[in-house]
Formats: sequence, C-alpha cells, structure tokens
Amino acid sequence: MTGTESAGPPGVDGRADVSALGYEQARDELVEVVRNLERGGLDLDTSIALWERGEALADRCEEHLAGARQRIETAIARHSGDENRDPSDSVD
Repeated sequence: MTGTESAGPPGVDGRADVSALGYEQARDELVEVVRNLERGGLDLDTSIALWERGEALADRCEEHLAGARQRIETAIARHSGDENRDPSDSVD
C-alpha cells in the first residue's frame, strides 16, 4: 500500500473508519494520537475528539489481539489433539 491509498472507508473527519484498520495501522495511529495529546496546546473540542479516536483505536487493537490469541489457542488445541490421537485410529 502506498502513502496515498486509504486504509478503508473514510470516517466523518476524513480518516479511515477504525473498524477497517488492521492492527499495525490502528496501533500506529494510536501512537500519533497519544503524541498529539501529550504535546498539548489543543483546544478542548480537539482534545476530546482525539481522546475518543484514541479509545476507538485502542479497542480495535484489542479486538485484533483477541482474535490472534484465539487463533493461536485453536491451533495449539488442534495440534495437541493430533498428538494425543491413537495412530491405530487413522484410516488408510
């Protein structure tokens, strides 16, 4: 993806809809939101909007991590089930 492509459909403010962002995109934008808030000097409305965007981005990251965790647990369980299976049960 190049710098000119959108990560997903734009939201109200022209930024990509949070639900369309991948983990890395959401994480990187969250880092930028935190930097902007820490730098200060923003008016109240802008600060609140950034905070809300940050909360949504953090939630999106958590969704991705939970999904990855579930996939890993499923793969481990599947692999463990294969190891515990009796080889005489296999069909030729």
